[in-house]
Parts: sequence; structure tokens; C-alpha cells
Amino acid sequence: MRLRFLCLLVAANCISAFEDHRFQKHFEWNILDFVYPNDESKLQDIMNGKLKPQNALPVGIEFWKDKIFITVPRWQDGIPSTLNYIPFNSDVKNPSLIPYPDFQSNELGNCQEGLSTVYRIHIDQCDRLWVLDTGTFGIEDTTQNVCPYALNIFDLQTDKRIHRYVFRPDDINGQTFIANIAVELGNDCDEGYAYFSDELGYGLIVYSLKDDQSWRFEHSFFMPDPLKGDFNIDGLNFQWGQEGIFGISLSPQQIDGYRTLYFSPLASNREFAISTRILHNPSRVNNSYHEFVVLDERGKDTHTTSRVISNQGIQFFNLIDQNAVGCWDIRKKYAPENIGVVERHPDLIFPADIKIDKNNYLWVLSDRMPKFLLSTLNYSEPNFRLFFAPADALIRNTVCEPTPPPIHVNPSPMALFTRNPNYNVDDEAYLKTIASLILGKQLNFVTVQEDDNTKPVVDINRRIDQI
Repeated sequence: MRLRFLCLLVAANCISAFEDHRFQKHFEWNILDFVYPNDESKLQDIMNGKLKPQNALPVGIEFWKDKIFITVPRWQDGIPSTLNYIPFNSDVKNPSLIPYPDFQSNELGNCQEGLSTVYRIHIDQCDRLWVLDTGTFGIEDTTQNVCPYALNIFDLQTDKRIHRYVFRPDDINGQTFIANIAVELGNDCDEGYAYFSDELGYGLIVYSLKDDQSWRFEHSFFMPDPLKGDFNIDGLNFQWGQEGIFGISLSPQQIDGYRTLYFSPLASNREFAISTRILHNPSRVNNSYHEFVVLDERGKDTHTTSRVISNQGIQFFNLIDQNAVGCWDIRKKYAPENIGVVERHPDLIFPADIKIDKNNYLWVLSDRMPKFLLSTLNYSEPNFRLFFAPADALIRNTVCEPTPPPIHVNPSPMALFTRNPNYNVDDEAYLKTIASLILGKQLNFVTVQEDDNTKPVVDINRRIDQI
């Protein structure tokens, strides 16, 4: 396929894009490398086995100003740093990873000051990086718990860790494997909640920043579907039948002041949901079974591990079986006919993580994880890629493109009541509801006849009682 070259102005950096595809490629790596203070220290780590680039796999991404954060779990030895960043506007297509905030803070087994293994991360509106250290080394049967599970929060303005919270023994069990995080803030930076999906221990852990406390929910919806544990990815057939709740995402704030947390087990094609009104209350841990909601299935071959919801209410999620990224407008019924695909491409082999930056660009990291774990990567060709695209452009002409709302709510309450001859009497209850939410008053409307059209309409301009 013929390549064309585009220039990303915000990064002052040229990138390549495939014609007929919406995603643009920002970086790609055959193999990862790390930035060292000097050549001597790097050579020493190579000689003593502390640096083995072939053992490094990127799994998580985040974005802040001129930094792209990339996590590398310590599944094998030779990983000098699990939390890293690269310059956003690097002039090379495969920049080496820079340990964040430094090498010392990434020391394996340093339970008080270091990070052992990090998967996915989150940056909030207060310029803080939320990092869950699993405290592990190895993967599956080789896993060793060298440190306890601990949440670390870094101030990105100072590059200092400002908070550390160690999970309670009751938050985890002997099978716990936490690889995903979602975060929401309250009215200020001191109020916030973090949610962690326990994939193999089948739980959902909630942490309150204000109270500095955590609690754990358990539910049968967190468990895998025994019929959905077979996978075919990158030419490999394998079974991940034990994988439970994995991908989690938060809706925008709703009318009641809470959000909806959507989730899905990895070995499943079905979506589930729960209001954060329930999750915020630790007294509901053992009294919330019927609050969890079952949604529909996405369809065949729709396993997913990572997702994010835009401020506009569009959920984007990876489709790891299809080398694709899907979408769903959360205002529509969750059903196969409302599930769209915004991109499908052979270079999206195992899209491991998905994020939306502050400019509403969707970013996707693909890393060929199954082949890394179950076979052998060819390090003479690109294995890891970072793509991006405007989120609005991705959903254009798909089932995820929002339909125009019946009315536009503007900052001025009076601007809501614009004359529209298309509103019929059936809209009266809807308009009253919207108006009362904005103005805090009950409103009355009258109907009139429009010219020769005998169909009654709501005349918003003629009478609005007691505004």
C-alpha cells in the first residue's frame, strides 16, 4: 500500500499514515531500548543480565504535555525500568525509554521507594500520575510477589511521588492479578476514587483518596464465560479461559452526580455495568448483587482488554481478535447493531492499551503480546506500534456517530427555549424535565396552531411561567 506522509503540527514531527485507514502511526519499535546515564552503566547492566531488551514488552500508555508514558512489566529478567516515558516530539521513530522518575524509583524489590511491575496507568486533571505497582516479578506460573500491591501517585509538575497506599489483605486473594485502573475526581483534587479490576481473583477494588481507604466488591459477573475462553490471534490458537474482569471504563458524570462503570471479563463477549453511587459506599460490598446490570453481547470474536469513554460519551475499546478498535455510543442500547469498528488493520496486532488525550485524540498501543508470551517475536521487523487519530473523525459515518440532539443546551438557561416548529406535544414532558433540571422550577407550556398546519406544537416563546 502506498504510503503518504503527513505532518503532525502539534508535535512538529512528520509521521506516516496508511491511505484508506484512519489511524496514523506515530512511533514503532522492532525492540525496546532504555536510556542510561552513560554507556558504561548500560554496558555493565548488559554484562550482568540486568538489561535484556528482548524481554521487554510495552503494555500501558498515558499522555501529559510533551511526555508519552509507557509501562513495561517485569515478566522476565533484564527489565531495568517498569515505568518510563519518551518525548512526544522525538525526531526518531523508535525512541528509547527513559525511566520515570528515575532508575532508583524503578528498583525491583524496593518495596518502599521502588516500583516492581506496572501495567496500566492514569493521569488525572490535577497533573497527577496514578500508578499501581503489583509488586510482582514473572508471569503466570513464574510469578513471585516480591512486594505488596501498592498505589503510587506522582506529581507530574515536580516528578515526585506524593502518596503511596498499600492495599489491605482483604483487598486481594491468592489468585489476584490486577492489570487495569480507572480514576475519577470529585469537586477538587482531594476527592477522587480509583477502581482496579482483579482479573484472576474476580474482584473490583475501590480506593477513596479523601478517606485513604479501600474496599473490595465481588460478583459472579466478574467471572469468565466458560464458552468464550478460546482465542485466535496473530496465527496462534490458545486458551485464556481463566481471565475474568479486565477492561473497565467510566462514563461522564450523570444527572445524579455519579458515573457508570462499564466492565467486561476478558474471556467474555458481554458487557456489564454498575453505578459508582454503589461503588463509593463500602457498606454495599455485601449488599449490592442486584445493583449490577447485565448488558448485551458485542458479537462474535469481540474479546476486549482496554477501553476508554470520551467526554462526548463514546466508548472506544480494543478488539484483540480482530486487530481492530471498536466503538459504542453509551446513549444507545448496548447491542451488536450499535457496536461499530473504527479501524481494522494488520499492524494493530493485539491493541493492548487505548487512551484519549486532552485534545480528544485517540491513541492505541499494539504489542503482539500473544506471540511474545507463547512464541517468538522477529526483532528484525516492527513489533510495537503507537497509533493516533482524532476521536471525532474515527466515529464519522459509523453507528457510533451521535445523532443530533433534539435541543442544544447552552450556558444561558433562556437559550434552551428556542422556537422549533418540529417539537410536538409529545415533547412537552421531555422539555419540562430538561428545563426543571437547569432552572430548578416546574414550567408550563401552551400549544398553538401554526399557519395552516393543524398539528399542535409547543410554543416555547409565547409563555414560560414565572421564570
